[in-house]
Parts: sequence; structure tokens; C-alpha cells
Amino acid sequence: MLTLTRRLMLGVCAATMTVAALPVAAQDYPSRPVTLVVSYAAGGGTDAIARVFAARLEESLGGRVIVENRPGAAANIGTDVVASADPDGYTLLIGNQGPMVVNPHIFDLRNDPAEALDPIAMIADAQLVVVTGPRLPVTSMAELIETGKTQELVYGSAGNASASHVATLLMGQEAGIDLKHVPYKGAGPAVNDLVGGHIDFMVTTVPSVIGLVQNGTLNALAVTGTERFAALPDVPTVAEAGLPEYSASAWYGLLGPKGLPDDVRARLADATAEALADPSFVESLQKDGGVPSQLVGTAFADFMASERSRWGDVVEAADIKVE
Repeated sequence: MLTLTRRLMLGVCAATMTVAALPVAAQDYPSRPVTLVVSYAAGGGTDAIARVFAARLEESLGGRVIVENRPGAAANIGTDVVASADPDGYTLLIGNQGPMVVNPHIFDLRNDPAEALDPIAMIADAQLVVVTGPRLPVTSMAELIETGKTQELVYGSAGNASASHVATLLMGQEAGIDLKHVPYKGAGPAVNDLVGGHIDFMVTTVPSVIGLVQNGTLNALAVTGTERFAALPDVPTVAEAGLPEYSASAWYGLLGPKGLPDDVRARLADATAEALADPSFVESLQKDGGVPSQLVGTAFADFMASERSRWGDVVEAADIKVE
């Protein structure tokens, strides 16, 4: 009996030592607030998606999630903040195609996202909308294109290499018109200048302008996806409006610094999947023009690689130069 008891005690001790040897992250993550970095100014589509997601992520993780806007340098500043952070799961990034897959074709980057970040999960894909302000009194894509053939049109974007920038480049290429680009530090400041009559038009995220479209301040000419947007049922797609081969979207994903512990990455992927299974969260995404994604880990990484190739061709054709 003594021998059996001793063996039992040794087994308990061994089990206790095994638990103690587990990474701290596996036992108590998150034990402090998680920072979710947005590489754009407040008020744009990325910011809107990030804030809705952060609120739902708090529920899944059981800890506070803080959204921190770090705009500038075509979204490279915010990306570098996360790429340079400790890979412990407490500094994360809401990434989109601008800094993730377009910037590597334009800038000499301090950190290449494909090498410096761990893709956790894609959250949503969202179409964009072509909008004009008081400076350009056109009411259709056909008029916009015809005007662009007779005069220089000035468009704003959320920044160099942002979704709004490259989507407009692609539109100009397919329409055969030259356009002048004015980059901003996010969709919010660009929309303000559009409303103020300082630029002619934008291709931008739905949440950044839908209220202004619905109240008549801005005029929506077309949406960039393959189907019409439910909240703007009378607005055609760009393909319907005259450019049949055209389609573009913005997408948003969760990434962390390279080297995230497997258990933390899995916890965050599970929390994202839980959010995307929540009807109220999905409804919030849809109001912001988002379609929930199912891409996780390597599937998300593979998607970004294909996007990097696609938009690289657009950038090369446009011969973009960023001073």
C-alpha cells in the first residue's frame, strides 16, 4: 500500500510539474488589455470594422481590447508598430490589402508583412463605392468616365496603396482615363475634403460614406463588387455601369507579430470564428458592407499571396512612384 501511495504521489507531482511547465500564455491569456492597431485615421472603413470587431473580441476573450489608430506613411507606421512588438498576443493588427499586399510593390519597407507578421484569420471582405461630391456634378459612371476623357479628374484615397487607391487605379486603367491622386491618412479626412469640394470623387469603403449618401450629401455612382449592395439597392455595380470586367473590394484580417505562440494564435482564431458565428456581429459587418470570411491561418496567408500578385500587376501598369 505504501508503494502504491508513493507512486500515486509521484504521478500527481509529475502532472503538477507538467502544468507548471506550460507557457504562461496558455494559462491566462489575456491577463491584460489587448491593443488592436489600425493603420488609418478614425472614421474610415478599416476603423469602423476594427471597432465592431474589438467589441465582439472582448466578449470571446474575456478581456479588454483597445483600438489604437496609428496612421501615416501609407499605413506603414501602424504595420511596423505591430511587426516590431513582442509576439505575445497583446499587440495585434487589423490589416487590409494596402499595407499587406500593395505596399511591398511600392515602398522599400522596413518590415515586409509576409515575413514579419503572422496571419491569424481574415474577418471580412467588403465592396467599395464610387462617390462624387459637390465639385463634380455627374450622376452616373458613364458621365464620370466621359468627363475623365475631357478633363483631369482629382480623386482622394485613404492613402497611397490603400484599397481605395488601387481600386481607383484599376478603374482608370479599364476606363482608359488618367486620374490625379491625392492621398490622405485615412478615408475620414479624404471624405471631409470630398464633401468640401476640394476633390472630385472617391472610391471608398461603404461605412465611411453611406450616411452621407443616404442623406444626399454625396452621390453614389456604383459599387465595386460583383453584386449590388443591399443598403444601396438602386446603385449599380461598376460592371453593370460600363466596365464589365471590373471588380474590387477591401478586406480586413487579424494579424500579429511573427512568432506568436501556437496556443495564443489558436485562441485568437477561435475567438474570431466565434465572432463570425454570432448573428448580431455578422449583421453589424453587413451594415458596414462586410461579408464574413472563413479564411484562417495558412488559408489566409495563401489568399494574401494571391492578392499580392494581382495588385502588383495593377501597380506595375500604373508605374506608381511614391516620393
